[in-house]
Amino acid sequence: MNPIPESELILNADGSIYHLNLRPEMLADTIIIVGDPDRVTEVSKYFDTIEFKVAKREFVTHTGYLNNKRLTVLSTGIGTDNIDIVFNELDACVNIDFQTRMPRSIKKSLEIIRIGTAGSLQKDLEVDQVVISSHGIGLDNLANYYFLENEVEEIYLLEKFKKEVLTSVEAAVPYIAKGATSLMQKIDNGYQRGITLTCPGFYAPQGRQLRLAPRFPNLIQKASAFRYEENRITNFEMETSGIYALGSLLGHQCVSVSAIMANRIEHQFSKQPKKVIDKLIVELLEKISRF
Repeated sequence: MNPIPESELILNADGSIYHLNLRPEMLADTIIIVGDPDRVTEVSKYFDTIEFKVAKREFVTHTGYLNNKRLTVLSTGIGTDNIDIVFNELDACVNIDFQTRMPRSIKKSLEIIRIGTAGSLQKDLEVDQVVISSHGIGLDNLANYYFLENEVEEIYLLEKFKKEVLTSVEAAVPYIAKGATSLMQKIDNGYQRGITLTCPGFYAPQGRQLRLAPRFPNLIQKASAFRYEENRITNFEMETSGIYALGSLLGHQCVSVSAIMANRIEHQFSKQPKKVIDKLIVELLEKISRF
């Protein structure tokens, strides 16, 4: 194998990876990702010590220690296009030698936990509750640019989704990816589990209408009614499918945990979003710091 060209693996003058501005030594093996750059400090304020603080564009990273556990918290911004950047560059930091530009012979598997927000697609999944994504179904097309293979059960689930929910391929070719079951068990705090539907936008792609009418007006109703054995679609958001797909392809253990901010069936929105997120952060840090 030849070294990866400069145009493909782009490094900054200080030896850091192009977008994230990180060098390998700045990363912990356990990484918490959040969408909002301002939420990074809402996580790292609970650390006992902080080693590194790095910021570039929407990507803000803090690495430090909590209960003798080294942790990194990193903001991704919104959308699976950013997830494509973040996951490829995180993986490059730990699995490519930046000096030789060659993949390392021994690959490292990161633990990556997303702490995010979402909209509920089930009447009984109320605002301020928490859901762990068992699977991500992507309407964003990201994984269709890679060679993602599915287990038989995932293939059946996805085919049923295509027949019952998104019956037209004019908008997207859906894909499916599964979270890391072992990591889910480590962080579970009695949260609900379900399939997360990842969309490429916040308004029409999630069935919202302000002045522009969505092309698929029945998406919410069809998604909320979907069932496959014990599986149901619990929530909408904009990153999970990309996290699970790229995480699986690159060999990392990934889990997406979301606080429900809106119930799309009941047309309700949380009255205390910051309090709910902070409670979730504290709960997950307690679990994560003791792995």
